[in-house]
Amino acid sequence: MRILIIEDDAEIARYLRKGLTEAGHVVEHADNGRDGLYLATGESFDAIILDRLLPQMDGLTVLTALRSSGATVPVLILSALSHVDERIKGLRAGGDDYLVKPFALSELLARIEVITRRQTPFEANNELRIGNLSLNRLTRQVHRGDEEILLKPQEYRVLEYLMRHAGQVLTRTMLLENVWDYHFDPQTNVIDVHMSRLRAKIDKAPWAPLIHTVRGAGYSLRE
Repeated sequence: MRILIIEDDAEIARYLRKGLTEAGHVVEHADNGRDGLYLATGESFDAIILDRLLPQMDGLTVLTALRSSGATVPVLILSALSHVDERIKGLRAGGDDYLVKPFALSELLARIEVITRRQTPFEANNELRIGNLSLNRLTRQVHRGDEEILLKPQEYRVLEYLMRHAGQVLTRTMLLENVWDYHFDPQTNVIDVHMSRLRAKIDKAPWAPLIHTVRGAGYSLRE
């Protein structure tokens, strides 16, 4: 998933970025409310972790403006304000969940899974399925038919992104930004290499190919 952290505490931001990246997510960070709102409304994210107290624009103002723009991205509010009235304010402003500092990373990851699952009810039990290809986002197991397919971490991230956007044409830029977190083209063949490796595992005989090259555009996962 692609997650935006809006947090002004540099130490907490580093801790979150490290934990989320190790869990397989692509992370963006803003250290103030104004920049955070700009990113949240200008780019696509699967979830946002929003600090309650921020410079330039506080968390509730960011959240209110985000919801007023029509954005439905799940938002987890992170705050040192633990009083029940503060939690109610955050949820009423449009937050999907509220976690009080200090927190355990394992709990934060679990809460992110829960609020993003609400947005995608068709992904029953956090499983993505295309034909006889299935991917379990909790166990990270991938199967084609009855055979388990072992993927390296980056191969898994590529496949998850393809499956989350099945049927769509995904450009090189989209893949670089959402899987590798590059905001420029490094002029390498990293995408081609990973697609070749995935095809060797996912589309081997006798299975019909699922990963398709769209000439001049990108890639698409479809039956």
